[in-house]
Amino acid sequence: MEEFRRAYVQLCKESGTQPQETVLQQLHELREGPGQSRLDFATQSLSVDTCRVLGKLLQDEILFTEIMLSDCMLNEEGVRHLLNGLCSNTVVKSLDLKGNNLRALGAEALGKLLRQNKSIRSLTLEWNSLGMWEEGFSLFCQGLGANRFLQWLDLRNNQINHQGAGELAMALKCNSSLQELDLRWNNIGLLGGRALLSCLHSNKTLKRLELAGNNVPSDILKAVEQAMNHNQDRQTILAENHSRTRVLSKEVFSLKEEKAKQFLDLMDTIDKQKEEITKSSRTSAARVGQLQEALNERQSVMNSLKAKLQMTEAALALSEQKVQNLGELLSATKQEQASMTECQLKELRQQKQEAAGRETKLLQDLSAANEKNLLLRNQVDELERRCKAQQDQLFQVKQDLTNTTAELKLRAVQAEERLGMEKKRFKQGLEDVESLRLKEVDHMTHHMEASERSMQERIQRLEAIRIGLEEELSRVKAAAFAERGQAEEELIKVRGQARLEEQQHLDHLEEKLRLMTQSRDEAQNYCLQQKQAVGEAQAKVSQLTLQTEGLKRRMEELQKDLSGKEQEKVAEVNKVRVELQEQIGHLQAERTAQEGLKEKIAALERQLKALSSNHREALLDKESEISTLQEKLRMKEAEISRMREEEAHRASFLQNAIMAYVQGSALGPLSPRK
Repeated sequence: MEEFRRAYVQLCKESGTQPQETVLQQLHELREGPGQSRLDFATQSLSVDTCRVLGKLLQDEILFTEIMLSDCMLNEEGVRHLLNGLCSNTVVKSLDLKGNNLRALGAEALGKLLRQNKSIRSLTLEWNSLGMWEEGFSLFCQGLGANRFLQWLDLRNNQINHQGAGELAMALKCNSSLQELDLRWNNIGLLGGRALLSCLHSNKTLKRLELAGNNVPSDILKAVEQAMNHNQDRQTILAENHSRTRVLSKEVFSLKEEKAKQFLDLMDTIDKQKEEITKSSRTSAARVGQLQEALNERQSVMNSLKAKLQMTEAALALSEQKVQNLGELLSATKQEQASMTECQLKELRQQKQEAAGRETKLLQDLSAANEKNLLLRNQVDELERRCKAQQDQLFQVKQDLTNTTAELKLRAVQAEERLGMEKKRFKQGLEDVESLRLKEVDHMTHHMEASERSMQERIQRLEAIRIGLEEELSRVKAAAFAERGQAEEELIKVRGQARLEEQQHLDHLEEKLRLMTQSRDEAQNYCLQQKQAVGEAQAKVSQLTLQTEGLKRRMEELQKDLSGKEQEKVAEVNKVRVELQEQIGHLQAERTAQEGLKEKIAALERQLKALSSNHREALLDKESEISTLQEKLRMKEAEISRMREEEAHRASFLQNAIMAYVQGSALGPLSPRK
């Protein structure tokens, strides 16, 4: 408030006028008062210069919402300055110009104010003379007709005649914001009342019209009162309808948002399920590739084992031949020993007297040699039994290997068939999901195009989003294929490494076989040496015993070596069996994992079906709700149109009755002036 006072003093100095003391005193009182939003200059006489300064100040003033200028005896020039300043003001809500004797210029300035100002809601013009000049009042009425913000207008005691009432009626036909109009204590008369009554057929916003003290007949007053009641009822109905339409629009908007959210959630769930399905397909393809690689590796291992078995069979055949050769050598040695014994007996008979002690020794040696020969025979028999047992074991191993290869082949074929079936089911599921999604999108687009245009734009956007998502899916598929190629390359590398390891293992086994062949060659060489020793034993019996003992020791060592080799073979066969069992266990575990994946895929398909059914039910529910709401709106609109027709019919009937009454009877007594 102090700033307003300082600005007033400054403008007075700039314009070369003296500040008015009453204005300064009033501003000082307003500064000390509790309320600062009301500018009250009532009963204060304001000069033209003061009005000019106040008009300039009020152009951009945002402090005052109510201005009181009643009974200020303003000059028309001063009123013009004040009202021109208020034309650009956007804060003032109430203006009181009571008792200022406004005339033609004031009416023109008020018309300009009503055309340009957009903030004034209440205007008090009581005890003025606006109706005395027809041109000025017509400009005022034109401004009133163009105004869309004024709600309360007081025109009491303004000397308005029936022509001014006609101008007001024309203005009220164009005005759509005025709610209360006070025209008491004017000179409207019968014609003015008829004009105002006729304008009420088109004006539906005016709720209160005071016409007392205007020489208006009572029937017109009653008709005006009925029209006001009708407007009030219409305003209440319109307010209720507006509130209901707001509520319905909010509900429809919320339903639209819920539908959009549900659609987006459905698209997100479909995309997530597609991603999960693609991931599961990738994992299943990778596992299938691993299984195929494992099967290939097992086949290579089986082939290598077959080759090893063939080599072991050849080695066993050679060992059998060696055993036969050793048996023949033993029989030859026996025959030679028998012949040597006979020769020795003959020599002993001849030399009984010379070598009695030697005969006893030789007899003892011969008995020991016979015992050793028997032991050798027993050992040879045991070796033959062991060879037969080894042959039986090798035959059993061959049968086991053939059975395992057949089972692996059958399992590989079954796995390939299951993979083909799973791929077909997966493709069929994807096609079903895609067709369902396309059908749902088509249904939603048709329904929303029929219901509202805004939903069509929304669906088009969602379609664009869907296309983008499909493009992203294609890109993700391309990336998945690239990853699959990389995985295949890695698998090829792993296969190469496995093959290298297998080759190293084969080299190791070949080295073992080479060592065995070397040991076998050494045994053959040793046998040849034994043959030479036996030839020498024919000449020297004493050396034969020693050589037989060496042969026994060598045979024991050979038996130990053979037992060790047999144990190594058995251990290797057991290792191969354990590895085959482990591989079979891995294959069974992978099979169970594939069955789990199949169950997951079936569960996901069931979830997709449930979600799609729920979404369809929700869409149907929302569509039924929207249809019911639209039906309610149509019913309300039908009721409003029916009420409008009834009111128009009532007004026409009332107008006809009034005209008949006026034409058929004389004018009644005028109402007394208050």
